[in-house]
Amino acid sequence: MHLSDHSLSQLDADALQRLEVEPLRGLSLRLLEDLKEARERLGQNPTNSSRPPSSQAPWDRLSARDTDSSDDEETPLLGEAPDQPADSDASPEEEPEPTPPPAAKDKARQAEPPKRKPGKQPGAPGFGRTQVFKAHETIAHRAETCAVCAAALGADAPSVAYAGFQTIDLLWGDAEHPGLHLHIVDHQFYDSHCDCGHQTRAQPGQGEVNDARLEPVALSEWRLVGPGLATLVVALHLRFRLSYRRIREFLHDWLGIRLSVGTIKATLHEAAAASEPLEQELIEAIVASDLLHADETSWPQGAELLWLWVNTRATVTLFAVAKRGRELLDRLLPDFSGWLMSDGWTAYRHFPQRLRCWAHLTRKAQGLIDSLDQEAQAFGRQVQDTFDTLINAIHAARDGPPGELPTRYAPLLDSLQGACRRRLGHRHAKTNALAVELLNDWEAIFRVLENPHWPITNNAAEQALRHWVIARRIMMGTRNEAGSRTFTLLASVIETCRKCGHLPWPYLSAVITERRAGRTAPALPAPMVGV
Repeated sequence: MHLSDHSLSQLDADALQRLEVEPLRGLSLRLLEDLKEARERLGQNPTNSSRPPSSQAPWDRLSARDTDSSDDEETPLLGEAPDQPADSDASPEEEPEPTPPPAAKDKARQAEPPKRKPGKQPGAPGFGRTQVFKAHETIAHRAETCAVCAAALGADAPSVAYAGFQTIDLLWGDAEHPGLHLHIVDHQFYDSHCDCGHQTRAQPGQGEVNDARLEPVALSEWRLVGPGLATLVVALHLRFRLSYRRIREFLHDWLGIRLSVGTIKATLHEAAAASEPLEQELIEAIVASDLLHADETSWPQGAELLWLWVNTRATVTLFAVAKRGRELLDRLLPDFSGWLMSDGWTAYRHFPQRLRCWAHLTRKAQGLIDSLDQEAQAFGRQVQDTFDTLINAIHAARDGPPGELPTRYAPLLDSLQGACRRRLGHRHAKTNALAVELLNDWEAIFRVLENPHWPITNNAAEQALRHWVIARRIMMGTRNEAGSRTFTLLASVIETCRKCGHLPWPYLSAVITERRAGRTAPALPAPMVGV
């Protein structure tokens, strides 16, 4: 909306007559846009928007009388009173009590005391914030231009304060005063008077939240928790794995700040909403990479078992919670043309340029060696010896001239391939499974011999998941989709900043500051030299 309720209340016929042609035309355009937006909001309902069914007016819902079928009503027998069942024990001589007339019912209803309305009663003491700090700084907010005539309003324009709030923030120290410093700011908003007669109110900044998967949260400068304190809450919850109640205890005991669990939760969701536009930048960086590591691990979301996916490169990491099929990969990486390092999960097999992690295969070979089947033990030793020989050759080729590894070790690979074919359908299930896996991904497994500088393990993706696997054991996953989105958005920004060699918290604080004001989030920090 262009005009607030305060501005509209000052507009009347006389105010419009005093305006010149151009200011009046500009005001008319703004009023037209506001009118269209108001009509669109009035037309929203559960069938054409994200509004829940409970938001529908009572008279627009189907009542129980409309949904009940008339066939469910039983017709009384001939000669039977409608209110008396057929098998009643009342004798014919006993007459029912006479029904009072409607007028008597109305009088009795009026005599009854009115029922108590739900919620807070008039005159009852309210509940509000009792902890108020002495401010270190006071910031006055005044409108820069008139909302009607668009004339500039200087700092000396007549103005009256009409509202204000207090923000608790944390500031980073410097070399002389290191550490974190509590900073309290009193914000005052003024109502400025223009020469045209209109009074324009300064409004706090407001940002847009375009992701419907996040919980209803508003990006606004009117917040008790400042950007610096908000990033501390994010760090305590995600990086140090503290619950909401433990965060509240830490803030109270160490900083003397009293915040409710609801405020802490809302702060986390607002930080995720502020970071949401950065996800597209992360996806574009992932798609443009020459070498990408991908992995997944189980992730409970309420009663549903989903998977936490990670896609990481040298300077970017992206997390997502979704099902284990290839739908997520098709949505995130439809145009990916680089090399993908992954495990043997079938969802990755449609990528033409794929590398396989050798660590998974050597562990399976070791499992055959430790088995009680002699043929399985022999096959496991052959697989393990082959990989040990090739690993040594690859490391030697990295330190010196590359050489012709595929040609030099072709006989060794032919021997292993023949052994795999002979084990197809083997009675030992794990022997057969390893032989099938090696044959299915043969090119992806041994393609690294063509370029010894490619990785032979997927450790980069597994290391990116390790911290969150520990957090999963503590938090038991997330409760709903909004919690999963909050977790993955913030985790992606934190890990990306760390890969680039930057502290994520000052950057996240800047993102929250800009997005609360309705401005664009700053770009992700560039990698530092040497990273």
